[in-house]
Amino acid sequence: MTQTSCFHCEEPVIGLPTITLELEGETRSFCCYGCKAVCETITAEGLAGFYSHRTEPAVTPKALTASELQRIRELDHKLVQDSFVVPVKGGLEAQLLIEGITCAACIWLLENHLALQDGVIEFTVNHSTQRARLVWAPDRVKLSDLLIAVHTLGYSARPYQADEAEKALQIEKRKAIIRLCVAGLGTMQSMMLAFPLYFELINDLSAEFIQLFRWFSLLVATPVVLYSARPFFSNALRDFRSRHMTMDVPVAVAIGLAFGASAWVTVFGGEEVYFESVCMFTFFLSLGRYIEMQARYRAGLTGNALGTYQPSVASLRHNGTEDIVAVHTLKAGDQIAIKPGQTIPVDGTIVEGHSTLNEAALTGEYLPETRHPGDTAYAGSINGEGPLLLEVVRAGAKTRLSGILRILDRVQAEKPPIARTADRIAGIFVSRVLIIAPLVWLGWWYFGADNAFAITLSVLVVTCPCALSLATPTAITSATLRLRKLGFLPTRGHTLESLSTIDTVVFDKTGTLTRGELTLIETHTFAGLDPKTCLELAAGLERASEHPIAGAFAGIRQHPMDSIQNHVGGGLQGTAEGDTFFIGHADFVRARVAHPQPDHTPGDGIEVWLANENQWLACFTLDDQLREDAFQAVSGFRQAGMKTVLLSGDRSNHVARVAAKLGIDEAVGQSSPEQKLAYLKALQNDGHTVMMVGDGLNDLPSMAGAGVSVAMGSAADLTRLKADAVLLNGQLRQLVAAIEAGKQTRRVIRQNLGWALGYNLCALPVAAAGLVPPWLAAIGMSLSSLLVVLNALRLNRSQSGPQDRTKPVTTSVGAYPTA
Repeated sequence: MTQTSCFHCEEPVIGLPTITLELEGETRSFCCYGCKAVCETITAEGLAGFYSHRTEPAVTPKALTASELQRIRELDHKLVQDSFVVPVKGGLEAQLLIEGITCAACIWLLENHLALQDGVIEFTVNHSTQRARLVWAPDRVKLSDLLIAVHTLGYSARPYQADEAEKALQIEKRKAIIRLCVAGLGTMQSMMLAFPLYFELINDLSAEFIQLFRWFSLLVATPVVLYSARPFFSNALRDFRSRHMTMDVPVAVAIGLAFGASAWVTVFGGEEVYFESVCMFTFFLSLGRYIEMQARYRAGLTGNALGTYQPSVASLRHNGTEDIVAVHTLKAGDQIAIKPGQTIPVDGTIVEGHSTLNEAALTGEYLPETRHPGDTAYAGSINGEGPLLLEVVRAGAKTRLSGILRILDRVQAEKPPIARTADRIAGIFVSRVLIIAPLVWLGWWYFGADNAFAITLSVLVVTCPCALSLATPTAITSATLRLRKLGFLPTRGHTLESLSTIDTVVFDKTGTLTRGELTLIETHTFAGLDPKTCLELAAGLERASEHPIAGAFAGIRQHPMDSIQNHVGGGLQGTAEGDTFFIGHADFVRARVAHPQPDHTPGDGIEVWLANENQWLACFTLDDQLREDAFQAVSGFRQAGMKTVLLSGDRSNHVARVAAKLGIDEAVGQSSPEQKLAYLKALQNDGHTVMMVGDGLNDLPSMAGAGVSVAMGSAADLTRLKADAVLLNGQLRQLVAAIEAGKQTRRVIRQNLGWALGYNLCALPVAAAGLVPPWLAAIGMSLSSLLVVLNALRLNRSQSGPQDRTKPVTTSVGAYPTA
């Protein structure tokens, strides 16, 4: 047996290469005809340089199914395009999300390939966000044709719609960068002007030169105070109005007094100016705020995920015709048509049609359920093989899916105890500083000191909570960067600190501990046929089905089948070489075979039977397989003394079986989203701190109610959006490393807070005694902040165990690039 690699995707090709292509005088091998077709397209368009410059293997192309092709074609409808297409000069513009990009060469290939398509005016891709800007002439080409052109290269494209919150965050980020740059430039320039005076590097300066230096310093510091420090003043004004003091109040007071006093001295004369202290103070505080905001921005998830589960349009049937209408216009009693593969936009009753519905968004169960006329269908469910006619019962905010989201919002509105404690400590600290500073000034003024204001300013500056404000966010950011290398992405500022208190880990089953897809486990034959032949016959029949069971036979060579019929909820039948073959569950096959069913010991999993009209041929056992490192992760938690729970909506005995295999302490099945949340609340009432790991919309309420919620990288967009962290690479063992990092982060935060408080307590009496000038107070404050930052950076370098020494994983999920 020989083994080579596919020229396009670099996947192994085992055995003699049978799919080849002559390129530049050399024979290239491919793993499938899809890769060969893409390579031929790239070569024919003169873009073969892609293979020379790529740094990662290309993606393996996937053929579009009929339902996927239909969904792409629906994007040509004007009502659909109204949500993401805008008119521009020369045509229309759309923002797209491109999936499958692995390196810069992918972008080069996509941009050049689309540029060759008729009607494309402009197409550019941003590597960091994987978003594309497409401008095209609608009278020359359809949008769906261009999206299909992207799919032919092995990538996928879909409309991108950022919500208002994300747009606001982007604007805030740009402003923060500009403010930080202004403060940084002001700090450098003011220090250049101040140091010669402070350290007498320039001797015998005349009063005119000193005054000139002061005017230049005023000119430099003014934009820093009026622009860079503006958020501190705005927040302080807000705090005064709300009577809730935060750290912005003493910051604004110190900056305002220092700048005002320095400007007064510059204009009317005096001894000292503090412009360099003002600029330095503003820069360090702005830098800390920006680091925290940047961590949130990089971890932010797109806000358009809800649209995936709540379609914006529906096909309204009226008097025998169908019209596309907005979902929000539907009312009870309306009838809508649901095509195979479409997501149901409302809660309703099936009037016509038989099909299977994937209700994973509501129940977490990945196996579709058969539905008939009279049955209820819920919003968020995905229709399977057959078309349905649905009568609307509830729409909009009244659907079951909306109810789940309302539970989520209610739980998230509850402020955690750690946040309330931090607010209380900050309020006490700020109030004490604001009381002490005026008393210091009053005392020195009473005793006739000329430098009472300078001493008071030193007290404000030296005790300014800069180090306190940096203590937590810098530690969390540093630890976040470390975990990003392991594929664990915290998306909330409290995540790492909260991880340190976890003592119970609750797992969802499907898609979390398991892969979330059926795979072939065993094949038993009964008629003397070899397993290979039976698998080829089964694959030939299943090619006509979109049921998840068909996915277990994907990639197997298919025996040609004719006249394939799909019996919804039962199985399939087809003819080959004069024989009729059946595949499906035992009852379906038994009703069509003359001979009795052979004796067979049932195994764990789903049994699929294959037969012809005269005899039973084979029994295939399918099951959802455990993730490779699930046992390692559970063992790690058990060694750390933590309780593990399996909490699933699965209605099969698979829940108990999975828990027994992995050694999980407790297993609970058949749980609705409301029951999951109630179970977590019971755990918390018993004194446990819970981490919830899940991947489905049905996990959202319980994840929001947990101390820390972790979404798998393959989870639904909305689940990732609402989770406290995302496990990008799906490696469960990194959860153990994350909790250890959380404990280290807590230790570093305590060290930083201890240093900051200790420094302030020691520096306060010295400054109040008049022994610290304002410039030295600013330097001391800066050094205190620098020490906090350097201590926090240790988290990014520290190694806690074998989990941290694993090779960093390069991956990308949706639009979120990772290390």
